[in-house]
Amino acid sequence: MTRNEAEKRISELRKAIAYHSELYYNNDAPEISDYEYDMMYKELLELEAQYPELDREASPTHRVGGTASDKFKKVRHPVKMGSLSDVFSFEEISAFVEKVKSALAEIGEKKVEFTVEPKIDGLSVGLTYENGAFSLGATRGGGEEGEDVTANLLTVKSIPKAIPDSLSITVRGEVYMPKSEFERLNLEKEEAGEKLWANPRNAAAGSLRQLDSAITAKRGLDIFVFNHQIGDLWADGRAPETHSETISRMGELGFHVIDLLAVTDDTEKILEAVRALGEARESLPNDIDGAVIKVNSLRQRELLGETTNTPKWAIAYKYPPEEKETKLLDITVQVGRTGVLTPTAELSPVRLAGTSVSRATLHNIDIIRQRDIRIGDTVVVRKAGDIIPEVVRSVSEKRDGTEVPFSFPECCPSCGGKLVFDAQGDDGEIREEGAIRCINAACPAQLERRITHFASKPTMAIDGMGPRTVKLLLEAGIISDVADIYSIKKEEVADLPGMGELSADNLLSAIERSKTRGAAKLLFALGVRHIGEAASEAIARSFGGILPMFDATEEDFLRVEDVGEIMAKTLCEFFALPETRALIERLADSGVALEEEKVEIETTLEGKTFVLTGTLTSFTRSEATERLKAKGAKVAGSVSKKTSFVVAGEAAGSKLDRANELGIPVLTEEQLKEILDN
Repeated sequence: MTRNEAEKRISELRKAIAYHSELYYNNDAPEISDYEYDMMYKELLELEAQYPELDREASPTHRVGGTASDKFKKVRHPVKMGSLSDVFSFEEISAFVEKVKSALAEIGEKKVEFTVEPKIDGLSVGLTYENGAFSLGATRGGGEEGEDVTANLLTVKSIPKAIPDSLSITVRGEVYMPKSEFERLNLEKEEAGEKLWANPRNAAAGSLRQLDSAITAKRGLDIFVFNHQIGDLWADGRAPETHSETISRMGELGFHVIDLLAVTDDTEKILEAVRALGEARESLPNDIDGAVIKVNSLRQRELLGETTNTPKWAIAYKYPPEEKETKLLDITVQVGRTGVLTPTAELSPVRLAGTSVSRATLHNIDIIRQRDIRIGDTVVVRKAGDIIPEVVRSVSEKRDGTEVPFSFPECCPSCGGKLVFDAQGDDGEIREEGAIRCINAACPAQLERRITHFASKPTMAIDGMGPRTVKLLLEAGIISDVADIYSIKKEEVADLPGMGELSADNLLSAIERSKTRGAAKLLFALGVRHIGEAASEAIARSFGGILPMFDATEEDFLRVEDVGEIMAKTLCEFFALPETRALIERLADSGVALEEEKVEIETTLEGKTFVLTGTLTSFTRSEATERLKAKGAKVAGSVSKKTSFVVAGEAAGSKLDRANELGIPVLTEEQLKEILDN
């Protein structure tokens, strides 16, 4: 790889890592697996080591975790909450052990013990006690500053509200969601028609970051405390000598500590302990994503020291994504609410990542052909960050000749309607691997999923109207489209299997509340192709409601920020349909609100694109973004030649460097305030 190629690749990796870090740490909504993220991070570390002149202080490799959210009060940690260096092979573990032993031997330390413990897959927090009383709980955030989530942590039953001897200490732990709670929550979400949590880690992080602690209390969170950070653990000031002694003492004080702790000075036994933890992952009540190897002696840790972000006395071995073989019994085809047909593998049940898996996505016909997957095959499945596992490949050497190649149906399996090949995705992008789509608007499978989407939490938020209830209502002939929801009678619902009067009352109350959701939620609920939640909100606010959209042209829709030509064309076609007008009139007659507060946009900054970087002190980044948009400006997430201005706050990073490279004007926060105020 040449230096120019390395520079280009480093830039690509930094952008990708920053994007996925934001999703993982701050939004609790990952798009890729931990393993894929780790591999990108490792590649960036190696390239920066190979080309030190290309290393930058603003690189993701010099930061810890995410950032503290503006939703919560920010607090500074008494001791920096760093992260561990990751390794991915037993050879790297052995090299770490030998390096530590060699470094300590040079200063006369002949015996070195190590601990091996599970790496809990959760959210790292610090717990502070003053005179024995729990006084502060904070997320790790960026390592030096986190979010004050004390009220939410008080709902975690295994966190002691007071500890003996009136001690003043800070300890560190990992909040997690037990597998059983995760499965229970996702079952509830599925029934309510809500988006499922990706994995227990993100469920735990999202639950701990609730603004309403009553919601957190219902999520069944737990914690393992694994480190003592500051303060005396004994009232007489006695100090522990080893990490294992610290863990034992914290357990005596009432903290929930890890009991799967191995202590040894032998490299082979360390590897055996790591291997044993990996084999036990499935049987554990909580997710682990690795094993942590630490020097046991606290004195030896001080001798070894730390780098800027990571200690030299500990590493984390990350387990690869779990893959298992099972039998592919059949391939069925599901019809989505936009008519896309998705092939799904029906599997002989197999335990994978702590849950029983009997179905897995096959994405589309192209994937099936490329991977030569046949009905009856032995296949490899994995759960790499997604709720629905995927079929990775077939094990062709285990075929016995009875396997059958899969052919897509010639007509829709739900309605028998015509199927078409469509290379345009639901987001409007054109793809090489296209979708096969049913174009019958009256397709029953599409109808069921459209109504489920209409009632889901992000749209009209009709509690109790999940997929099961929608199916019952359709089968009973009570509803045939979304407008029928507002004509449902109590006695009709109460007579349905598994419902009753109480469920009927609750459902009707939720339907009544949904009438006030507003035009933005309604537009998203209508399921217009290519129009997502953010676009629906921007469009509804721009037009002030649904009715003006019937008279809008493509040019009118294009004036809304981030609405492209495909979206504008789709909206015009949708609102030109007589069925759409009839549906909206029926919803209006039922009392469903069609209005949205219209946001008047000034044009003083029209045509200007701003990029914000660093920390702003006078207002939050979201406030600055809203004020810029209110003056007609566009706010982008990355710097390009089209950028008009870059606003640089404190600790501005790579975006500032890029602006200087391109010669783009850089504004201070004070200059931004002048622009906004004038």
